[in-house]
Amino acid sequence: MANRYERDLAGLYETITRTAVHAIKAEHIATFLGRKLTGNYQGEAGNDFSTRIEGTRIRHHLGPASIKMYDKFHVVLRIETTVNDVSFFKHHRKVEQRDGTTVYKLAPLKKSIYSLGDLQAMLLAANRRYLDFISAIEDPSPGNRVLTRLSETKVENDRPYKGFNFFSAEDQSVFEILLRGEYNIQGVRNVDLRRHLPRRNPGQISRLLKRLRVHGLIKRVGRTYKYYVTALGRRTLVAGLLIRNMLLPWMLTANR
Repeated sequence: MANRYERDLAGLYETITRTAVHAIKAEHIATFLGRKLTGNYQGEAGNDFSTRIEGTRIRHHLGPASIKMYDKFHVVLRIETTVNDVSFFKHHRKVEQRDGTTVYKLAPLKKSIYSLGDLQAMLLAANRRYLDFISAIEDPSPGNRVLTRLSETKVENDRPYKGFNFFSAEDQSVFEILLRGEYNIQGVRNVDLRRHLPRRNPGQISRLLKRLRVHGLIKRVGRTYKYYVTALGRRTLVAGLLIRNMLLPWMLTANR
């Protein structure tokens, strides 16, 4: 049985890795590593994802340096920066000139035991920059829980009201109607929905309005017959439309 920490990490880690693989580009990797990428850079850069016994790993590499993130044993989130050639990193230090003089300037890190302190600081700084990036990725868990609740049947006064299917053309048409600009201002009525849904009779429209109310997507204004989309409803309906418009074409193309 998964412990609490494993459950906490599992949902977050999937979102973090999916976002990192698609969103992090070469210039971001350079920034994490304290470098500035220019058009003259000839080295390799990229992301890769792999599954191992200890867990899954995502790796961002730029030349000899890389940042890796693991879900170690599916419990511990581990981030580490490694480098095969320490001269990849630069810092301000004393540099001896050919004429014997010394100047203080930006120069590659020396391959020396005396550089370990500076190397440690640079690797730690890279870890922190990467951690700052993934910390900004929004946790989708609350949103996922809301979508799950909206797709489930709810019971009120011993009457069941089925949930909404965000991939159903019928439910999508209702979402699009509710998000029309004029109804955001003046509210939507039974007669308005009948105009857009001519195949449904007044009783079916009333049932639909009740279903929307029970799931918290709309609210009734006082004793009037007008309904407005709630803040939760607006976020959910917009998200539902985006999900369908983004994923459905991809799914149809992938199944060809």
